[in-house]
Amino acid sequence: MKILAKVLLLAAVALCLIPNLAMAAEPNDTATCDIYVTVNPIMEWAGNFTDITLTAINAQADAPDANETQTIYTNCNFEIDADQTTTAQLSKGAPVDDLVTKYKLIYDGDGASATGGTDVDTWTEYNSFLSTPSAVTHFDGDGNVDITLHVQATCPAAEVPNSGAYSATQTLTAIWTSD
Repeated sequence: MKILAKVLLLAAVALCLIPNLAMAAEPNDTATCDIYVTVNPIMEWAGNFTDITLTAINAQADAPDANETQTIYTNCNFEIDADQTTTAQLSKGAPVDDLVTKYKLIYDGDGASATGGTDVDTWTEYNSFLSTPSAVTHFDGDGNVDITLHVQATCPAAEVPNSGAYSATQTLTAIWTSD
C-alpha cells in the first residue's frame, strides 16, 4: 500500500504540474535597433535619347523637325546645358557643308506642381541653344522629369546645300545646383 500511495502521490503531483507547464506563456524579450540611411542628391538619365532622323529636305524652303524624349531621375534641382559647338550642327564632309540646325527643349513638368522647368520652346540655333542653362526644379514626390529634345534643319538662306547625309550629335548635360 505504501508503494501505491507513493505512485498516486507522484501521479497527482505530475498532473498538477503538467497542465501548468503546457499553459505557461512563452517568455517575451525584445531588442531594438535604430536604422539610418542617407539619400544623396540623385541626377541620373534613364539612358541616351533615341537617334532622331529628320525627313529628307526636298526643296530649299523645307524645314523638317523631329523630337525624342528621355527621362532623368532626380531628387534635387539642376540645370540642363547643351553642346554649342559645331558637333551639334548638322553637317557632312567631302565636300564640307552645313545646314541651319535649331533646337528646342520641352519639360513634362513646370517645377511648381511637378518636377520640371520653363520650356525652351523657341527654335534656337545650335551655337546659342541653352547658352544660359535651363533650370529644373525638383518637386517633392515627383522624382523624374521627361525632357523632349526637338531638332530642326533648314537650308542656309538663298542657298541649296550639297546632297547627301548630314549628321550631328547634341549632348545635354545635367548640372546639380541644390537639394
